[in-house]
Amino acid sequence: MLKKISLLRDRVENWDIYPFTVPPIRALTELSFHSRVSFFVGENGTGKSTLLEALAVHYGFGREGGTRNFQSDTTESNHSIDPLVKALRLSFDKRTGAGFFLRAESWFSAVSYMEVLDKEPGFGPPISASYGGRSLHTRSHGETFLTVLDLKFRRNGLFLLDEPEAALSPQRQLGFLVLLRDVLRRYKEAQFIISSHSPILIGYPDAQIFSFDDGRVHQVTYEEVPALHIVRRFLNQRERMLEELFKETPSLFKPSDE
Repeated sequence: MLKKISLLRDRVENWDIYPFTVPPIRALTELSFHSRVSFFVGENGTGKSTLLEALAVHYGFGREGGTRNFQSDTTESNHSIDPLVKALRLSFDKRTGAGFFLRAESWFSAVSYMEVLDKEPGFGPPISASYGGRSLHTRSHGETFLTVLDLKFRRNGLFLLDEPEAALSPQRQLGFLVLLRDVLRRYKEAQFIISSHSPILIGYPDAQIFSFDDGRVHQVTYEEVPALHIVRRFLNQRERMLEELFKETPSLFKPSDE
């Protein structure tokens, strides 16, 4: 299990370049994990996905997703996080090397890379054989995610997920919580770290929640997560909230020539 993430500050060569210009990343010292389920939460741009991706690359996962054997590196790969990768130290009580990185933003590219590899000559079975036997591109985005979650996460290892709710309906998110519970009960060395905005996913019982808001990374309770307050208020006071929003907030989509 991953026990601690440390930022070795003496390894940072330039604090004035990305991602060290992001306040929570710049202020990071170490994070300690005592739960096998942890969430990174916070507003867009606060660095939660950046840190998760850096963990994945440091651990050896493909930059665009997959296992440690999946080393796709297309033009979409994010090399700007490399200074952070080099400055991290991951401390384990037991490191198996197994696991999976699921990155919603680049999963389409990762699937395309798998199909390219399957067309090349080789002695082993096609990669698609371990994903249900047919191309993931023949399924919807949500179906692809569910296939990967069901076939690749039922084992021991470190599992990193970046905003999985992007492809999952609320009902499917509840299904994911059931899968998560099942995996953790069956596999005692499975651990999940998830970047998410979803109050449903973040509600997993006894999970650690690390907030990247307020310019630092700090642990919070479920009831302290701002996304929960916003959704709860919207559901309970929809008309009033919309009235206030439309009255006080200028449109983000207003044409520039108006």
